[in-house]
Amino acid sequence: MGLLGARPRASLQNRASLQNMTVYDLWWPFAVILAGAAATYVWRGLGVALSGRIDPDGRAFEWAACIAYALVAALVARMIVLPTGPLAETPLADRLGATVLSLAVYFLAGRSMLWGVGVGVGALTLATWARAVLF
Repeated sequence: MGLLGARPRASLQNRASLQNMTVYDLWWPFAVILAGAAATYVWRGLGVALSGRIDPDGRAFEWAACIAYALVAALVARMIVLPTGPLAETPLADRLGATVLSLAVYFLAGRSMLWGVGVGVGALTLATWARAVLF
């Protein structure tokens, strides 16, 4: 039939398999979603309950911030030195050059994340384009 035609009828085999389904077969996807939501909201609720008791200037909070910055720095360094996917096809010199230029613009523009990231992306894009067209 056409695009909006009648749907084909279910075969006898499909009807028989639907009739043999138990409650477990029908409700387990909902149970998985409910368990995932519960796990997420338990931690969120715990965070809300403890947020008033945490000293943002304390040693534990400072330690957690240092760990977070170290993880971000390590991931960025890994993306530059050992990239995966399409970034792995770009030469290391291009990635390092875009990184240096990006950091320079970031600091010269008064620690502007927008300018730093924008110039870094633009520099890497331009370097990749130049290698493909000119060399």
